[in-house]
Amino acid sequence: MTVSGGTRPSVSFEFFPPKTPAAEASLWACFARLAPLAPEFVSVTYGAGGTTRARTHEIVARMRRESSIAPAAHLTCVGATREEIDQIARRYWDSGIRHVVALRGDMPEGAGRYAPTPGGYAYAADLVAGLRKLAPFEISVAAYPEVHPEAVSAKADLDNLKRKIDAGAARAITQFFFAPDCFLRFRERAVRAGITVPIIPGILPVSNFKTVQRFAASTGASIPPALAERFAGLDNDPETRALIASATAIELCTALKAEGVGEFHFYTLNRAELTFAICHALAVRPPAEPAAERAAQ
Repeated sequence: MTVSGGTRPSVSFEFFPPKTPAAEASLWACFARLAPLAPEFVSVTYGAGGTTRARTHEIVARMRRESSIAPAAHLTCVGATREEIDQIARRYWDSGIRHVVALRGDMPEGAGRYAPTPGGYAYAADLVAGLRKLAPFEISVAAYPEVHPEAVSAKADLDNLKRKIDAGAARAITQFFFAPDCFLRFRERAVRAGITVPIIPGILPVSNFKTVQRFAASTGASIPPALAERFAGLDNDPETRALIASATAIELCTALKAEGVGEFHFYTLNRAELTFAICHALAVRPPAEPAAERAAQ
């Protein structure tokens, strides 16, 4: 798919379950702001060890009831047996949720390196295969342009992605990155490995640089020196930081769009402003009101 000029790419948005009433209000305000952009889907995460599994189900079920947007629920292998995960998946299906983001998942903080749950799905490829046996879910999986931090090599990481695709995943969504070439080289390697499903770049607008540094340290994503320089000295200047953040993400997405990328997945962190601005620059905008309707207002 070649995308150029003002052609509208497809977008999707990721949210996380809130822990407080104020955070919940922010989530639904963010969803309301971004919903008019008509995303292909929205996804809802849950915490390490499945700590917010019930909240994830509540949120995606409400999104399904109260909007026409297709929600996707994250599901991981951690902290549950196969029977328990299958039961959760059936609840999603019965609630009208047809899309699952299937992940290995992370251990709870302080629990050490990943270890499969006894009686559970060991890895994401196993989870994908299990979901495909339960129902004809649409399944997305994760990809790592800069290699998963626990992978023994880039080839092993790509082989693992291929196993997830071969098990039945329909698309891969990447971990965030900040250099266009990082994604483009990975896409080329994936194609050479026989991966033919869409690989969607995951975009993280930099609302707080220190937070992004922490995320990057845990995911293996690199931060270019030029990016760090852009945000230097802006810790106490949120307005300038937001301007730099939007310009930086727009540059990244525009460069990818020029290389034929036609789909973007935004990690919103439950904040709409930066994502909305980036989408506007990509020609992803709410439908215009008819002229007669505007005149009557």
